[in-house]
Amino acid sequence: MLLAASSLAAGPLALTGPTALATPPAPATAAGTSGTLHTFDVPAGGDPAVRALPQHTTLPFSLVGVTWDDPYTQLGGTAEVRTRDSRTGAWSGWRALDTDVRTPESGPEHSGPGLRAGTQPLWTGPSDGVQLRVSAERRLPDGLRVDLVDPGSADTPSPRTATVAPTAPGQPSVTSRAGWGADETLVAGPPAYTADTKAVFVHHTAGSNDYTCAESASVVRGLFIYHVRSQGWNDIGYHFLADKCGTLFEGRAGGIDKPVQGAHTYGFNTGTSSVSVLGDYNTATTTPVVRESVARIAAWKLGLYGHDPSGTATLTAGADNGKYKLGQQVVMGRISGHRDGYPTECPGSNLYADLPAIRTAASAPSAPPTLSAPSDTGRTPAP
Repeated sequence: MLLAASSLAAGPLALTGPTALATPPAPATAAGTSGTLHTFDVPAGGDPAVRALPQHTTLPFSLVGVTWDDPYTQLGGTAEVRTRDSRTGAWSGWRALDTDVRTPESGPEHSGPGLRAGTQPLWTGPSDGVQLRVSAERRLPDGLRVDLVDPGSADTPSPRTATVAPTAPGQPSVTSRAGWGADETLVAGPPAYTADTKAVFVHHTAGSNDYTCAESASVVRGLFIYHVRSQGWNDIGYHFLADKCGTLFEGRAGGIDKPVQGAHTYGFNTGTSSVSVLGDYNTATTTPVVRESVARIAAWKLGLYGHDPSGTATLTAGADNGKYKLGQQVVMGRISGHRDGYPTECPGSNLYADLPAIRTAASAPSAPPTLSAPSDTGRTPAP
């Protein structure tokens, strides 16, 4: 169902269905040094498989998602949002939230306190209004909640901490966690490690392509806050992220040269790594610098363990995930798409179609050339 914000317009909230709702309570707020989360419970009542609320004024936010109580239950339907641009006052069209998200099957997130299921979050840019509608083929899950993230503005790091210091030959330039403003006080526990990195899964974050590359660190902070505060994960789920200008970001803590267990591909988080490109690559096409960045980080990561990026690996499913059964052995490319391991559209049809070329580039005998600094026009790649 849809939920509103803290400074709501006066008057009752009208639901579709027979039940009218009173004004919801004030939002709960979880603040860190570089971002804030505002959450609103969706009131019960109305059609059990449909929720819709009118437009409402909210506290400032730039990323929105919907979460619910049971981390092992899927929404089984659709969730769409409209948001109001705080700079222009204009409302966006309806945008679908990706519901193909599952909790980690192992590692520190598997049964942690406060674990919640949720949609993929959507980057909206500076916003101060929201409207949501949710529908499902069956009863909607309990504890539906709208999560609004204001990523804040992190302090500018020193040049010494802005990038990850090289730990092995050929390491690409990677913006450190300090560089994008991770609030390390939000990380509840130490990372978990596995023995190997057999494969790298390529993702997209879905949502919007309308960010500028100057905003990329804010997008990453927003994802981090959503994964930790909204979904109850120990840390951001991805090992690496890349923006549309080719900049790479350090994701999950624990050492980019270490086999850190992530939360990225339900059923195949053990012994694998991940890189997620900011944006929706069902609707946008990648650029050469994006493909090069993904190839470079995958080649370097797999090379640490002596694996050929153009080869294959036998992975064992760690859960019944709707595509494979627990314990099933699956042969996948060393560089695979999220959809190869889980029933999802991720990483988008366009980025997925680029994987053969990315594998070829990653397995080239010499390291790819150093990336030149791309110009940032702030425009979305052409679909």
